[in-house]
Amino acid sequence: MIREDHPLIVQADSTVLLDDRHIEAEAAREQLAQFADLTKRPGHLHTYRITPLSLWNAAVSGLSANDIIDSLARYSSYELPLKVTGRIRTMMERYGKLRLERSEDGSLMLYGEAELLEQLSDQPELKAMLLPSPNHEPDARLAKPEDRGMLKQELTRMGYPVIDLAGYRAGEALQVRLREQAISEQPFQLRDYQKRAVDMFYCEDRMDGGSGVLVLPCGAGKTVIGIATLARLGCDTLILTSNVTSVKQWKRELMDKTTLTESFIGEYAGNSKQVRPVTIATYQILTNRRHKDDEYAHMKLFSERNWGLIIYDEVHLLPAPVFRMTAELQATRRLGLTATLVREDGREADVFSLIGPKRFDLPWKTLEARHWIATVECTEIRIPLHKTDRDKYAGAAAAAKSRIASENTAKIDAVKTLLEKHQGKPALVIGQYLQQLHKIAQRLQAPLMTGEMPHQERERLYASFKAGEIPVLVVSKVANFAVDLPDAAVAIQVSGSFGSRQEEAQRIGRILRPKKDDNSAWFYTLVTEGTKETEYARRRQLFLLEQGYRYKVMNWRPGIDRGDEAELPLNELYKEAGSP
Repeated sequence: MIREDHPLIVQADSTVLLDDRHIEAEAAREQLAQFADLTKRPGHLHTYRITPLSLWNAAVSGLSANDIIDSLARYSSYELPLKVTGRIRTMMERYGKLRLERSEDGSLMLYGEAELLEQLSDQPELKAMLLPSPNHEPDARLAKPEDRGMLKQELTRMGYPVIDLAGYRAGEALQVRLREQAISEQPFQLRDYQKRAVDMFYCEDRMDGGSGVLVLPCGAGKTVIGIATLARLGCDTLILTSNVTSVKQWKRELMDKTTLTESFIGEYAGNSKQVRPVTIATYQILTNRRHKDDEYAHMKLFSERNWGLIIYDEVHLLPAPVFRMTAELQATRRLGLTATLVREDGREADVFSLIGPKRFDLPWKTLEARHWIATVECTEIRIPLHKTDRDKYAGAAAAAKSRIASENTAKIDAVKTLLEKHQGKPALVIGQYLQQLHKIAQRLQAPLMTGEMPHQERERLYASFKAGEIPVLVVSKVANFAVDLPDAAVAIQVSGSFGSRQEEAQRIGRILRPKKDDNSAWFYTLVTEGTKETEYARRRQLFLLEQGYRYKVMNWRPGIDRGDEAELPLNELYKEAGSP
């Protein structure tokens, strides 16, 4: 049966094509986002892929195979391939086939169908981890407690995710509660979705609660959710985050919104090595070692106290050595916080098996509609290569061409004119290459903040920007993550990490926090037309497109061929070029 008036085409390899021009495209996209991943978007035809991991996360959220198949059938122009519906049913059925539980004597047992367990026990990777049941039960295998994480990791890779019902240790008790009035004198109470996120993680009525990932955009209060979870559990907590600035922010928020005093909160970063009931550390210090063959000396932090909860802030950044340590910490509750589960290294399955499944995911546009985050207008501006860069670009190797395109001299004029257009709005100029950023900062007479800058100086610049003393701040990748700049309304991205979807989500996050008056923000990406940079831009935008954002694509024209600094009136600045 052909129904060409529908927006989807479901293909036999489990890819789904969505026609973005169709009147039902938005409704179909909302459904797809629950169980498929957007992988590319050539023009108006967006490509999604249904994967085992996307299906298992859907299963955790409560969707069934029939729910997914019905959604696809409703919006598909053609009958669904039997191969696809069969694969969906098979993968969805696999979630729940294996369970880790404690037996009456406290042993860790893997339960499942006898035939399946026999098959898995013969696998070389699992032989040493799965032992015969002491009671000779055909539907059970004995597992070593120290293998709990690695076992789940290997089984997930083999296509059999485990529901972990083995429970957690309580950890050292901690007297802490949320304040009804923050010390900052701002009224404080959890928003409804923040309460729901904590409840979905805790899952008091379900044995599989207490581990997993909460996905919310920057500005939605992920830190507050983490703090509320800590207060709900009332136990010693280790918080891992991306940088020293974030360590300071977590500490400020804990002291502002909970009854904890400074003596209960330790900073484990830089020159400070405080281990206290609530300790905040950076991923960098945990993975720091003098030589590549040395042990990770600071990993001992995981056993310094009887932690009842570990919070992984920006969990999409979790480095490989911390994954390995996390595999050994499955008896401790684990909470991952992130704006996106996308990992450029492809290790989403390890987050699923070792931190836990996605427990809560709130669409960004839903929060925007409720004014919890700013309304953002996204624009990609394509700029011809500057006259002075053309010869250099033509004779360069492929890798060098990417950098020349990123550092296109013409972008400086574009930045200056865009800032004039938004004069009076606090603005960030964000980029990848320090040489480019130095030139822009000099031209704008604006301060430049980089990773080389001492932490105290960064804090001073942040404070001045928040106070309105600095209208424009030029920042390197140091501002990609966990930086509280609540008043930024404009972000201009001049260069980035090639096709990083993760970075794009984080950078737009710098301007998402709600504004006091006009709750609007603007996100510009400057790319050099006719180069690889336009392809990178398309890839970078995938995650945000899945969240419902739309990029307006424009062509930039003033003063390029002359190689001068001439500027046109703003109403002639750029002309609409249409969608790519």
